[in-house]
Amino acid sequence: MSPIVRVMPDRSSATRNAILLTAWLVLTVSCRTEPSAPEPAPTPSTGAEHHLPEPHEYADRLDDEARKKWQKPDEVIALLDCPEAGTVVDLGAGTGYFLSDLSSAVGPNGRVLALDPERSMVERMYERVDREDLRNVRPDVIPTDDPSLTPRSVDRILVVNTWHHIDERSRYAKKLQEALRPGGMVLIVDFTMESPIGPPSSRRLTIDTVREELEAGGMITEVLEESLPHQYAVAGRVP
Repeated sequence: MSPIVRVMPDRSSATRNAILLTAWLVLTVSCRTEPSAPEPAPTPSTGAEHHLPEPHEYADRLDDEARKKWQKPDEVIALLDCPEAGTVVDLGAGTGYFLSDLSSAVGPNGRVLALDPERSMVERMYERVDREDLRNVRPDVIPTDDPSLTPRSVDRILVVNTWHHIDERSRYAKKLQEALRPGGMVLIVDFTMESPIGPPSSRRLTIDTVREELEAGGMITEVLEESLPHQYAVAGRVP
């Protein structure tokens, strides 16, 4: 499979920092579970200049086996309740941590759109697609402020460890709602305020905030029951 990647304009340093923070988040978790790992760079939450790792420095950590202990990918995919032969989006997919499971969930007649603003992450996803022969998966580059989805074209949208990095989330939620088919669902998985791992508390979102943002985008929300040790799961459904 040859990559089909749209050419995107250069991003500002602030936008690049926001993208890198998502991977720093997972890097932080890996460092806590593996004490011998190097310390991650601090988050630039104060406006001061900090060193952020380049994509090649942290990409391997996104797929660290230790992540499975707290991310529980099997449970996340079960919560998403993918329809067979449906179209599912992994928004902010990174290196494609969930792609194999999503590919299996929708079956050979389904489609998985793996979207990320960082070109190097999309290139890594193409490598995964080739390596694992994920013929129903298509990675692509998207802008940071638009999922670039055709109206009423998808059944499920998975957003893991990414929602708190999106600007103007209520407006973004409206775009997701418009992309969903009748009966469609967005699943937001993010860190609780009490979690010992994750982004700084100033960047975290409460469950109520996530629900308000999805409802402002025209969705009906529900907090799903789960056993994730550090995260919550909020579903937004098309009325």
